[in-house]
Formats: sequence, C-alpha cells, structure tokens
Amino acid sequence: MNFTYKKGMGIGGWLTNYKRFNVLPMDKRLELTIGDYEHFDTYITEWDVVNIKNMGMDHIRLGFDQIVLETEPYVYNDHTFGLVEGFVGWCQKHGLGVVLNLHKCIGNYCDIEESVTLFDSTELQDRFIALWLELERRFADNENVMFELLNEVRDIEPRLWNDLAEKTINAIRRVNKTRKIIIGTTNWNNPNKLHALKVFDDENVIYTFHVYDPSEFTHQRGVLHWCQLYYNRKMEYPGDIEKYREYYRVLFNNHNAYSHVDVMDINYMREIFEPVKKFRSEHPDKTLWCGEFGTIRHADLTSRENWMRDVITLLKECDVPYSVWNYLSTPNDGNRFSLVDDDTRKILSPEMLKIINGEV
Repeated sequence: MNFTYKKGMGIGGWLTNYKRFNVLPMDKRLELTIGDYEHFDTYITEWDVVNIKNMGMDHIRLGFDQIVLETEPYVYNDHTFGLVEGFVGWCQKHGLGVVLNLHKCIGNYCDIEESVTLFDSTELQDRFIALWLELERRFADNENVMFELLNEVRDIEPRLWNDLAEKTINAIRRVNKTRKIIIGTTNWNNPNKLHALKVFDDENVIYTFHVYDPSEFTHQRGVLHWCQLYYNRKMEYPGDIEKYREYYRVLFNNHNAYSHVDVMDINYMREIFEPVKKFRSEHPDKTLWCGEFGTIRHADLTSRENWMRDVITLLKECDVPYSVWNYLSTPNDGNRFSLVDDDTRKILSPEMLKIINGEV
C-alpha cells in the first residue's frame, strides 16, 4: 500500500464551505468579499494543526474552492495561495501529512445548480487542469503533499470523469512522475461506483470513496437536502428500522425500502462496504483511502459515536486508512459535521476521540 498514513482529519469551513451559495443572488455567488478574506486570514491557525496532531491524527485533508485560489481564469491569488502554503508548512513542522482537496470547482458544486457543468465545457476542464499544474508548480519540492483532484463528482456518466481525471494525471506526470494523486468515484464519491472508476498503472495514484449511509441519519434535519428537511425527524443509530422505512414511505411512497433489515445497525453498514471489499480484492496492489465520513452536528452525540465506531470498525476490517469529516464548521454551514466545540476546539467527547483513533 503506497500510503503511509492511517487516520486523518478533514478541514472544511475555512477555504471551502465558508458560506452557502444557494441563498445568494446568482451574480454574487462566486465573488469573494472583505468578510471572506477576514475569515480566511483568521479561522485556522498553527494552533489548530497542533490540536489535530495532539488528537492522534497523522494527516489532514484540507478542502479548498477553485474561486478561493483564482482571481480570474488562469490568474491565481497569491494571498490565498500563501495561506495554503503556510498551512502546509505548519503540517510539515508538526509531522503531519497533507491532502490538498479541490472541494468545489467551477462546474461541480454540491449545493448550487450551474448553467454549464465541468463536463460540458472544455474551457472549464482546461482551467481545472491548469489549477492543478499551478499547485504542482508551487509544491514541486514537497513530495509529502498529496493532490485530491476533485471532491464528490456529481452523478454523471463515469466515463466523463475518468477521462478528465486521466488528462489531469497525465498533465501532472509530465512534470512530476511521483506526486501522489487521489481520485474518487462519481455520485458524490459513493462506494457503489468504485467498480466504474478507472484504475491506472501508476503506483502513486490513490483511490477514494465517502461513507454517509444511511443519509437519513447522517444528514438528519439538514437544510441543504429537501428529503431530510421535509421529514424533519430526529434519527438514532442504531435505530428503530420503522423510522427509516417510514422515511421512504413518506417521501417516495416506497413500501419496500429496508424490507430486508431488522434494525439499522452495523449489519446494514456491512452491505454498504461490499463494493469496498470487492475493490480491495480485485486490486490488492492499489491504495484505497476513505476520505470522508461523518454525521451532522446536531445528531445525538451517542448516536454519532455509535455510527462512527461502526464505520471505523468496517474500515479497519477492510484495511482502509481514513480521514474523518470534519474538524470545524462555520455556524452558517448547512451541513455542520464538526467534531470539536466551536469555542474551545476540543473534541466533543473522550469516547469520540478514542473512536476516531481506531480504538473501537
């Protein structure tokens, strides 16, 4: 396995998810304001890197948006790039690996509709590749930095993403043969799309997926997904299966959902991990890493711990390293998945700390 790290923490809410674009007028969504820059300059400091290190983590997955690093197409923002470079320096100083994750790019946003998608536009794809080449230029001398090309590609024809990923990898390989590059699946990094992900003859390409099943629990009463918002019900884990069945009956008139399940627990989650086991079996020489999994902040803490424990148990059974989502979320983040207190930035419970360290 060409990946030396075992357990990491994602950072959102700083250079991505710093505000939600779906409530902004269309012509204001992709602009940076004075308030945005004040947030970027103060929200995460070296103290936070030390804090994550002291929690037992060995790497950090840093999410950023394309518009944060670009001032205009093919022109880059030295100020915000400097923040990323400083962050990488802190991680190096304290012995942490870094995954730089393009969380949202022009044409592939999770929370807003766009008139032109990344996969409709050669120009957007050229900008996408150029941004990664700029990152490679700036981190050329730092082989400890890993590049995750794109977070949660939408539910598109996998061939479209495979083609763009291959073009991007080839462009980076022309200047760096050994950069560790991470690619995820389509359908928002769903593990059931692992079979459709192109596997490369390249030992430095790493493959990734996310786990958020059952979403009616992990995203319960969230404001970004109409289903959970409409159902508006507190969900537990392990949970009464009738609540989960009712979710589908109320929303989709589906009376067969979860008909084979007696209780929502680790046995159901094992089904979610079947594609992960299959990928590991078919590609034993490839590195598979789970880059995201977590639960919304307002879910019951004991249920959050129970779910996290089960997911990490299954990841360990599959011998898959992981990065939990996430460290800290802004109060206006529609999907607050943070694992630390907003003010003290201490982990929410001693039990959660044991769990994310793999002491399951």
